[in-house]
Amino acid sequence: MFTGLVQHVGRIAAKSPTQAGVRLLLDPAGWTHQPSPGESICVAGICLTLVAREAGGWAFDAIPETLSKTTLGDLAVGAPVNLEHAATPTTLLGGHVVQGHVDGVGVVTRVQRGDAGAGGWRVEVQPPAGLMPAMIPKGSVCLDGVSLTLASVDPAAGTIEVALIPETLARTTLRDLREGDRINVEADAMAKAVVHVMRHYLAHSERRS
Repeated sequence: MFTGLVQHVGRIAAKSPTQAGVRLLLDPAGWTHQPSPGESICVAGICLTLVAREAGGWAFDAIPETLSKTTLGDLAVGAPVNLEHAATPTTLLGGHVVQGHVDGVGVVTRVQRGDAGAGGWRVEVQPPAGLMPAMIPKGSVCLDGVSLTLASVDPAAGTIEVALIPETLARTTLRDLREGDRINVEADAMAKAVVHVMRHYLAHSERRS
C-alpha cells in the first residue's frame, strides 16, 4: 500500500526483454531510501517488486499483464518516474490509500498552465470509460503515482479534471505533461468497491424481478 505522496523522481536506466516480459533497471537518482530485494516500490503509480540492487540501479520485472495495463512499456530509457516506498502502520496518510494496481491508461486531453506562483495548473484526463462511475467529484484519483483530488468530473464527456499546485509540479513528473500523453490511472479503492457491490446488487435484483 502507498499514499500517493511522491518521495523522489528517478529515471529508467535500462530496459531489456525477458522470457516473462521486461526487466527494468531504475536509477534512483540519489534517493536515500535503500530497499531490500522483495520490497514493493511504487514506480509511476505501479506497484513493482524489487528483484535486485545492481551497480547500475534497481532491477524490477514487469509481466505482460502489467505492460498491457500501464504505460510501463512506453517509457524510454532516461524517462523520469515518480517513486514512493510502501507505507507502514506509522506512515502519515497525507494522500489517500493507493494500491499501485493501475486500472488502465488514460489520455491527457488538456493542460491549462497557470502562473508559477499563482495557483498552478489544471489538467483534464480521459480515463478508461469503465472507470468513470468510480470518479467522484472532490474524491481521490491516482495519476502516475500522485494522489490528487478530482476538481471536476464530466460523465457526458468522459473526462476528469485535477488541479496541480506548484508544490506538486516541483516534486513530480506531472510538470512534464502534454496534451496527448498517456497516463496511469488508479481509481479510489473505496469508490471501486461501492461500484462493484452496487453493480452486483442491481444485476441480482434484475434477475429476480
